Amino acid sequence: MKYRPFSFLLTGLIFAVIGTFFISHTPPLAAPKPNIVFIFADDLGWGDLSSYGATDLKTPHIDSLLQSGLRFTNFYANSPVCSPSRAALLSGRWPEAMGVPGVIRDDLADSWGYLAPGLLLPNYLQKAGYHTALVGKWHLGLEPENAPNERGFQEFYGFLGDMMDDYYTKRRNGHNFMRHNRQVIDPPGHATEVFTEGAIRYVNSRKNNPKPFFLYLAYNAPHNPLQPPADWLDRVKKREPTIDPTRAKLVALIEHLDANIGRLLATLKANRQLENTLIVFTSDNGGWGPAKANNGPYRAFKGTMYEGGIRIPAGIAWTGHIQPGRVSDERGQLSDWMPTFLELAGQQATMPVDGKSLVPVFLTNQPDAQKLDLLRQRPLFYIRREGNDAFKGLTTQAVRLGDWKLLQPSPFLPFELYNLKDDPKETTDLSKQEKAKANELTRLLMNHIQLGGAVPWQKRK
Repeated sequence: MKYRPFSFLLTGLIFAVIGTFFISHTPPLAAPKPNIVFIFADDLGWGDLSSYGATDLKTPHIDSLLQSGLRFTNFYANSPVCSPSRAALLSGRWPEAMGVPGVIRDDLADSWGYLAPGLLLPNYLQKAGYHTALVGKWHLGLEPENAPNERGFQEFYGFLGDMMDDYYTKRRNGHNFMRHNRQVIDPPGHATEVFTEGAIRYVNSRKNNPKPFFLYLAYNAPHNPLQPPADWLDRVKKREPTIDPTRAKLVALIEHLDANIGRLLATLKANRQLENTLIVFTSDNGGWGPAKANNGPYRAFKGTMYEGGIRIPAGIAWTGHIQPGRVSDERGQLSDWMPTFLELAGQQATMPVDGKSLVPVFLTNQPDAQKLDLLRQRPLFYIRREGNDAFKGLTTQAVRLGDWKLLQPSPFLPFELYNLKDDPKETTDLSKQEKAKANELTRLLMNHIQLGGAVPWQKRK
């Protein structure tokens, strides 16, 4: 056979071109899954951050975090009280669908929920390759089967119960609910500092581990008792000499919380973990009235279905992925965070999920209009079951659809209807004038109540 240099050259060029084509068209390797840090304040009012308009307190670390990403102005809890909001957050479901329509307490005669079986956010994230940790407040059950380690958290360092009677002794009704995993512990110090140190130890332990982590950092602050460290209170009183004494304690407790969050952020930065860590900061419900909380321009406080009870500060930051300085008035709810995190982790839920992913809101400047419409057009529901004379074991409910909101201020009072676009302070009840709209929202709420009734909220014996 004759040697044909041109044909060999041509063949080589063809293979080179083909090789270049396949190399250039090979899909890029998937980016590493982000670490997720979810920071949850307890009873922090919508207006109790300087980034949300407070003028008598300073929260530079939280403000800086929110400024580094996207801050929501129209974000909601799923309930005006604690346990239902936490159940919604960790399940992506309406609280009553998880058997938690009210506050879970150590006093069974005054406990209004039992966390239903099923997979929670940390279970799903484990399947996606994450290590999962809870530092801080649990408040979703004291039963062995509902302890954090049994519900998906590989590491738990915190408080099983509801509120603490004292931030230093960390007891509730004489009981010690502090645990490291399943072991009873009694760490000294202020609870905010104890939880911060636990979170710092955890992120340091993950420093050289390529596996992504999920840290759920749930503080007790600024829930009552209003018990800031003395030097923090003195600082507030000197800076704000005319401040109400009760308000001064709350401000000091919030500023102390802010400083501790700053410690955690500094650790993540020093460890170079911040570069691939998504961080959310928010609250479980509105601020508490007797604490002189600031819920911004909104009506009422924690425990009520008015905006002051359920609208919460919220923001998300992720270096290199979310443009800094963004502000969004898109409506979201705590139950939306689970599907959001699962989408980012590439994990599919195998159980029903009521929340919607917020990824279209924050990951692009040109979001998918169809997905945003689904967020805007869906109804948002809220629930609270409670005892005492004000409730007698019954519930209050609310539903928001677009600009309209139907709410019940008490189980023994008629429903009220407000247009939040025209009347964000909920001053004018339109239930008599807008009967068709009231009926539409009533039907939505009735259907929702029927679905929730299928799930027991007390432990079956």
